[in-house]
Amino acid sequence: MRQLVLGAILAAMIPLSAQAQEAGDAAAGEKAFAPCKACHNFQKNGVGPDLKGVVGRKAGTYEGYTYSAALKNSGITWDEANLHEWLKNPKTKVPGTKMIFQGYTDDKKINDVIAYLKTQS
Repeated sequence: MRQLVLGAILAAMIPLSAQAQEAGDAAAGEKAFAPCKACHNFQKNGVGPDLKGVVGRKAGTYEGYTYSAALKNSGITWDEANLHEWLKNPKTKVPGTKMIFQGYTDDKKINDVIAYLKTQS
């Protein structure tokens, strides 16, 4: 009986974990990126660093931007997993960051933004 219950619980969790890993929609991500435009773009540094080519870049290394020590010393490379955690809650991912964005609560929206960022490389 215990194995049956455990099997049912695991089976129920599979769609949830698969959903969190789904590829995003870049067009939807462009729309979801709207709040980010207050500080970021893909042509030059602003309040936040230029995000052109951010996917695959080591955190805190874009030329000409003054990063927090926390981000510069984080050792993070912006792959999909790290971007997902960052966009979910930047201050939890890198305590001491100067980014004020609170994060997205919707995993689909996060995946969409990551898909959009990937088009800006």
